[in-house]
Parts: sequence; structure tokens; C-alpha cells
Amino acid sequence: MTNKLTRADQLRESIEEDIATGALPPGAPLDEAELTARFQVSRTPVREALLQLASAGMVEMRPRHGAVVAKISLHRLIEMFEVMAELEAMCGRLAARRMNTAQLDELKSAHLACEQARDSDDPDNYYHLNERFHCLIYQGSHNGFLHDQAKALHKLLRPYRRLQLRVKGRMGASFSEHQAVVDALGKGDGEAAAAALRGHIVVQGERFGDLIAALSQVDAV
Repeated sequence: MTNKLTRADQLRESIEEDIATGALPPGAPLDEAELTARFQVSRTPVREALLQLASAGMVEMRPRHGAVVAKISLHRLIEMFEVMAELEAMCGRLAARRMNTAQLDELKSAHLACEQARDSDDPDNYYHLNERFHCLIYQGSHNGFLHDQAKALHKLLRPYRRLQLRVKGRMGASFSEHQAVVDALGKGDGEAAAAALRGHIVVQGERFGDLIAALSQVDAV
């Protein structure tokens, strides 16, 4: 089941995708009046969405100038994915030792939900379920500081991870990678879980090409 999103969350995701695809380039202004007219909502959810994006580092709130899209270079983005890969690997290593049976069962349920979204060829639903899958692993590490750091960076990379799922074949590959993670955690194999998660996240080789393709697809529309 997909988590129900608030109107502000829905607006945030729409703006996120525009930022990720380049429809809203770095430095582009985010005018509240234009956004309320575009989405046919009041200013309250628009302001909430902009504040969420600002807290994630995707938007800058400038005094007397309003909100603008933050500048994240491709080089910086790759660096962020490298750090995300190591944070998730650490979460997996700890979770393999610390997840209890109930948490592991919940992770397996989240994995099956991802399978249903994959079979339905629904990348947006898969993205939301995928996010839950990863957050359960962060929780399973039983390290509050690590959980908070991983979740914060995950939030910042959210639109780029989401967009990758629209590249042909990526959703199926992602699910297979999840299976390796679930298997490793089920066996309590911390090193295998860490390696599986690192490989799942890190952007290099073909994965780097996937990211570039995802960021470029708006130009092909």
C-alpha cells in the first residue's frame, strides 16, 4: 500500500522532479503566486513544500528575494551518492547484527510490496515503497545518529533516486539488488549486506550512465 501524501508533500515531489529534470534549473526563482496558480492550491501548502525543500538543501530561501533552486553540480551529486553508499553500507552491516525478527519480517513485507509495484510497472509507487524499504534498514541499524544522517542525505538525493527508476530496466535491477540485501540480512551476514547496499547506491560505470540518462530525458520529451 502506498503511503498517503499530504498536499504539501505532493507539491514538494512535483517541484523536486522539476528540479531533478532541469525544468527548474539551479538559481531559478520559485514564485509562490505562480506555484499556487499552477497547482490550484492556497499559499499554505506551497510554503510548506518550499520549506521542506529548503530543509533538504534543494531550495534556498533568500531574504527579500524569495525561494530559488539551490545549485548542486554533477560532481557534487556524485560525491553525495558516494557518501550515501557508505552510510547505507554501514546501516546494513549493523542491521545484520541488530535487526530483530519483527523488523526483518517488516522489511520482507516492504520488499514484496516493491515487487508488486515492479510487476505493475509503476515507478512512482515503487519509489515510495523503495524509500520505506531503505528507511527500515536505517532503523534496523539501531544507531540513532547514523539513522538521522542517512535519512537526511537520502532526503536530499530523493529526486535523483526517483528519476533513475524511470530508466528502462532500472526498476527490475533495483528489486534484484534489494533481494540480495534481504538475503544477507536474513543470514545475519553484515559484510554481504554492506556490499549489496553499497553496490545498490553507488553511482559509477553503467549506473553513472543511468543517472545522466535520467537527468537528460526531459530533453527528449
